[in-house]
Amino acid sequence: MSRIAATFAALKEQNKTALVTFITAGDPGPTLTVPLMHALVAGGADIIELGVPFSDPMAEGPVIQRACERALAHGVGIRDVFAYVAEFRKTNQATPVVLMGYANPIERIGTDAFIASSQAVGADGAIVVDYPPEECEDFAAAMRAADLDLIFLLAPTSTEARIKQVARVGGGFSYYVSLKGVTGAGNIDTVDVANRLAAIRAHVSLPIGVGFGIRDGATARAVAEVADAVVIGSRIIQEIEQHGAEGAVAAVQTFVAGIRSALDA
Repeated sequence: MSRIAATFAALKEQNKTALVTFITAGDPGPTLTVPLMHALVAGGADIIELGVPFSDPMAEGPVIQRACERALAHGVGIRDVFAYVAEFRKTNQATPVVLMGYANPIERIGTDAFIASSQAVGADGAIVVDYPPEECEDFAAAMRAADLDLIFLLAPTSTEARIKQVARVGGGFSYYVSLKGVTGAGNIDTVDVANRLAAIRAHVSLPIGVGFGIRDGATARAVAEVADAVVIGSRIIQEIEQHGAEGAVAAVQTFVAGIRSALDA
């Protein structure tokens, strides 16, 4: 059983919702990525999404775009991301780490090298925003063969055919994008989310995480009523921006702890 599957299974036994948290590797500086990863876990995160910096993150709003710009300004690239995961694994063997990003950096080093490096450093899977399931079945199969989960996005506009395709090739969990927009934009309609998740679950047996637009404990709690996982990214990056390099680690841990408390209330 993969770390992701084991995490969801353990949480289900405890009647808890998974908290999935996102940061961009290298933001606000290269030396802070691993301490921030540990702060996320200390705050109560169950799964970490570690963003691979990219110059054109098309699904991201301005908050995560700025995080990518800051990381790239420090020269942080995909090989640095692998190094951060390896460092994190020296003291944390339990928390799943999912690499999240775009096809370009993966294609540049090659899919075989990406899979081998991910496996070697102890990553657990990947979300590649611009890899549609119809076009990467071989990649998905190679990931599975390396015990890595390839996680796909589903949206309010996803057709039944797309949902079935994701059910067939996806692993780990399915990520439902709750808004027709970019990360950090708009407010979630939890009734609509509940209806859409019911339709998705008719075909998808994997746990379903919901992200985009979750900003506080109350929203997280409402989404947790219908989802297996709550995904928070932009709001965490805002904490990093607000508190700067000196205060980011403590601020992120405090914020995540508040979300965890709301989920467990």
